[in-house]
Amino acid sequence: MQSVDMFGKRVGFVKFKADVVDEKTGAKLPGVVFGRGGAVAVLMLLECAGEKHVVLTEQARVPVGRVILELPAGMLDDDAGDFVGTAAREIEEETGIHIKTSDLIDLTALLDKETGQKMFPSPGGSDEEITLLLYRGHINPEALSALQGQEQGLVEHGELIKVHVAPYRKLWRYTADAKALAAIAIYEMATKEGILPELSSL
Repeated sequence: MQSVDMFGKRVGFVKFKADVVDEKTGAKLPGVVFGRGGAVAVLMLLECAGEKHVVLTEQARVPVGRVILELPAGMLDDDAGDFVGTAAREIEEETGIHIKTSDLIDLTALLDKETGQKMFPSPGGSDEEITLLLYRGHINPEALSALQGQEQGLVEHGELIKVHVAPYRKLWRYTADAKALAAIAIYEMATKEGILPELSSL
């Protein structure tokens, strides 16, 4: 064990080194691990005047030294492993939008079971596994405009978040967020195969 970062009374991040050997070859495998556990992210698509828009959060990210536009997301911080409940809570905290958990669709559940049905953004160094969810709804132009530039987040948790709304068709070029890019890929392929349910309403 090399280091532990606490989030209040809870263990947040853990860095450790494991000795792992391949049984067939005897070769030692890279075993430095940054442990941060499960997380959830939501592709929020809002239809307005015949066009799909996506809700993003703007946050300064110290490790990469830049501001990043991302999907609303957060770490799984309850003992029950409630990814959907965590997602609904994160959406409200980061965007101010209250949604029902029943309106969320698990995109990663559409992957083959052999994948673990999670997205692993950096499996060479971290155990982080992300559940990608989809929310789709309708919104009027006034409400859509009001979202743009809203300041959200829990200041006591160091969250300084600004809400951005962008046309979905531009998202793949608009963000460097791996969560967003992975969600686009799954959403587009699932749409192409016709396996997503009908739109809900906001």
